[in-house]
Amino acid sequence: MSIDQHIEELRAELRNAVDAVERREIEAELEMALAERELIWAELEGLLSGEPPF
Repeated sequence: MSIDQHIEELRAELRNAVDAVERREIEAELEMALAERELIWAELEGLLSGEPPF
């Protein structure tokens, strides 16, 4: 599953979540997935190197 598919699934789950605890868990997972996607995009654009700085 691609990161974009995962994000869309999490958004769908969030729309249907009724329990406050479940919503917070999904929101946290969605936030992490969005951050991961940003990192992937940055690496692909050459803005961030996957290599250590030394």
